[in-house]
Amino acid sequence: MTRKLSKAELSCSECGVRNCRNREASFPAFCLSQTDPQGAAETRELYAGDGPEGKLARTAAAIEGEFYGRLTRVEETILFARRMGVKKLGIAACLGLSDESALFAKIVWTAGITPRTVICKVGAIDKSEIGIPERLKVSPGRNESCCNPVLQAKALNDWGAELNVMVGLCVGHDALFSGHSRAPVVTLIAKDRVLAHNPAAALYASNFYYRRVLDAASFPSPRPSPKKASPADHD
Repeated sequence: MTRKLSKAELSCSECGVRNCRNREASFPAFCLSQTDPQGAAETRELYAGDGPEGKLARTAAAIEGEFYGRLTRVEETILFARRMGVKKLGIAACLGLSDESALFAKIVWTAGITPRTVICKVGAIDKSEIGIPERLKVSPGRNESCCNPVLQAKALNDWGAELNVMVGLCVGHDALFSGHSRAPVVTLIAKDRVLAHNPAAALYASNFYYRRVLDAASFPSPRPSPKKASPADHD
């Protein structure tokens, strides 16, 4: 049963007008476009200015207008990088998507941009060294390196990356990488092992097969701890 929200809790998810796109109707009373006019004015000046935010915003908007619905995300990322004048592009990649990141790096080279890939397990720090008990490892009893998004970011910062692209970083690790990256960060692949890295599929199927995401009682429980180490590799 869905809880009724108070007026103070209403946000864009509850809006049925979406007047912010074309301004052909009226804004609901809780709309930020109405309640924070100063914020709208400040960001308008930011995007119209000569700073990095302005260049990023105008480049993205121009590509959207010229190529809407015509480019894959790979193509759009390459075009965005080229129009931003990027010469050095960092790739923060999941070990489990090494092949995908290597192919993307070849595409970046072909576009005349120099890539550098840093894999998530860089540093090879065992999970036990950061306080993770053996029972919470995917394969207890073995060395199991933790993901190291902060070192990924540091390595690409030191290299001088002008734009960083995330390829399959885990939820949470992507937050750490973005927070420590000096360069702007773009997501190429959002990891979802269950849905072949298409997390939106869970939303599209939420009223049918994937209804469990809407019910706390049926949401998946953590897997039981394995009895012995598995020889299978994982990421």
